[in-house]
Amino acid sequence: MTRYWLMKSEPDECAIDDALAAPASTVPWTGVRNYQARNFMRDGMQVGDGVLFYHSSCPEPGIAGIARVASGTRPDPTQFDPASPYFDAASKADAPRWLLLDVQALRKTRLLGLPELRATPALAELVVLQRGNRLSITPVDEAHWRLITEVLLA
Repeated sequence: MTRYWLMKSEPDECAIDDALAAPASTVPWTGVRNYQARNFMRDGMQVGDGVLFYHSSCPEPGIAGIARVASGTRPDPTQFDPASPYFDAASKADAPRWLLLDVQALRKTRLLGLPELRATPALAELVVLQRGNRLSITPVDEAHWRLITEVLLA
């Protein structure tokens, strides 16, 4: 069964254009340092699941593209690299804390920004719109996926 996700990326680190320009339009989703987001990757995400590629921490945050999960999880090497901003000294090679998976960008879309998302009553329960939600990976229910991909991004 296909599941759907919203994955946030800071465009300075990896924008939808960067993902599309990567070999096979596929990038490793590194730097996840929240246990709940990691658990979504580990326990819920499957190859082929749909992804709303979301630009965050930028002047105009919003959905910037459509992607898919392209691999299962594996240890995120940035946790072991002291030069990386995602280094975790407590994580050990024989028991890594942090995982990544590959995401394949399928297409860039017009930016579907937060104001437009919030102005759409049928999306009121979209997790990214909930007060206090700062997770970098959140589930998207099928009805929200269809509305966003078939109507708002048509």
